[in-house]
Amino acid sequence: MHVPDGFIDAPTSAATGVIAAGALAVSLRGARRELDERTAPLAGLVAAFIFAVQMLNFPVAAGTSGHLLGGALAAILVGPYTGVLCVSVVLLMQGILFADGGLTALGVNITDMAIVTTVVSYAVFRGLVKVLPRRRRSVTVASFVAALVSVPAAAVAFTLIYAVGGTTDVPIGKVATAMIGVHVLIGIGEAVITALTVGAVIAVRPDLVYGARGLQQRLKLRVGGELVDAPVAAPEPAPAATRSHRKLWITGLVTSLVLAGFVSFYASASPDGLEKVAHDKGIDKKEEKHAAADSPLADYGVKDVSDARLSGGLAGVIGVGVTVVVGSSVFWVVRRRRTAAEAAESAAPSSQAV
Repeated sequence: MHVPDGFIDAPTSAATGVIAAGALAVSLRGARRELDERTAPLAGLVAAFIFAVQMLNFPVAAGTSGHLLGGALAAILVGPYTGVLCVSVVLLMQGILFADGGLTALGVNITDMAIVTTVVSYAVFRGLVKVLPRRRRSVTVASFVAALVSVPAAAVAFTLIYAVGGTTDVPIGKVATAMIGVHVLIGIGEAVITALTVGAVIAVRPDLVYGARGLQQRLKLRVGGELVDAPVAAPEPAPAATRSHRKLWITGLVTSLVLAGFVSFYASASPDGLEKVAHDKGIDKKEEKHAAADSPLADYGVKDVSDARLSGGLAGVIGVGVTVVVGSSVFWVVRRRRTAAEAAESAAPSSQAV
């Protein structure tokens, strides 16, 4: 659903740019409350994983493909504010390095693919976990539904943006019907990927899943015919926890590299949902050449590497590497600012006492 340059007029693109900038500012502040020593490194990995999986277009119907948007996955794993930042980092890397998604349309893409998907999916997710049994399986089920809803929600958002600032004269009803119809199908793939990923992380480190916090129930034991709370288990020793966290991070990074560097070669070559609708309905008549079209990595291939498999694989590996470095740097800075703020607050009472 990456919107190219030329689909949306300049005033509307500028307006969505302001909305995106405001949301990112709010998200930076909110992420300071969500990130800690355990989740800050995970956030950079989530961004890299989303980048990798977005390269894996899967067939949908009638010569159309779809790919992960990632808003639901990021929000559930690392929190909604951090999730907005994760997807935004991915979109920025894709636009600058790979000419995927227009640069003048960056505000449109962040608003649609980062903000709308994250807000809608996390609202649905929180509503479901409140009514479902307080179990890990409920988190996975809620993740599936939240991700499923988030994709057509993004399609609706694009339709509304197009209605305000579309550069071609296509009846909005036709755009809405086509966009929502195909993205409901794409949403099923999004839901499966999200639920499988969340379920896999919960299975090994449930404490790292932001959406699962506070859902664990105390184990009950029957004593003398009555159910009582079981004794709380001793916390995991810090060295063991560190090793477990490092193992998860390495496994996630290797998985991302394999997906982007190897599996992506077998992804569907059919146009994605927006590309298909834009071509069929004539939305792309005024599409403009991407400002980074001459980038060495444009179209997810390495310039001057003739072998298609090697070119695409190298581009994917480079993309994952750059995304994890940029994402981790952003979240490290955010985490450091939280630590500095906490230190200042704890020092304030001492200063007043003196």
